[in-house]
Amino acid sequence: MDMVIKSEAGTVRTSPASPLTERQEARRRRILHATAQLASRGGFDAVQMREVAESSQVALGTLYRYFPSKIHLLVATMQDQLEHMHGTLRKKPPAGETAAGRVAETLMRAFRALQREPHLADAMVRALTFADRSVSPEVDQVSRQTTAIILDAMGLEEDPTPDQLSAVRVIEHTWHSALITWLSGRASIAQVKIDIETVCRLIDLPDERR
Repeated sequence: MDMVIKSEAGTVRTSPASPLTERQEARRRRILHATAQLASRGGFDAVQMREVAESSQVALGTLYRYFPSKIHLLVATMQDQLEHMHGTLRKKPPAGETAAGRVAETLMRAFRALQREPHLADAMVRALTFADRSVSPEVDQVSRQTTAIILDAMGLEEDPTPDQLSAVRVIEHTWHSALITWLSGRASIAQVKIDIETVCRLIDLPDERR
């Protein structure tokens, strides 16, 4: 079942409205798995559409029907990795007493998972950075999945307030920025942790309109 998040802009979902057939989904998963493996071994440059098609045992033309470009493919791979992380996090949810503490713990656990595969993380983040308007649906899926992870840690799967959604957006931007600065060697893990914990405190600020 799709997770539903309500906001001022309306209702959004973390998965497509029109699901793929079982066969199509299996093919898509092979493609994403092959992409992740190639990126894990050699980073962004190692992901070539022809190699992905061969590794996933699909025709090159079929691959392009699923993903029009390498950027589409890698951004979709990031969404898939985040979805997998979300499932893992749900099996062992954070135990912090405050929403801020739980979100910070969750994002650092997700960050450490990416840290274990630095080439893959770099490839996915580079794809997000290079994405243009044609990749907007895939980028939106990454954003929605990240939002769902944060809201889940907050205990707010439904009906977050506008202020809470604003805080989540700032936290999401900070987390992605922290990934970029860490991958570029401009921030240590310790600094990333400080930044994440600092921005997560926005969650526990009082709502002035109450």
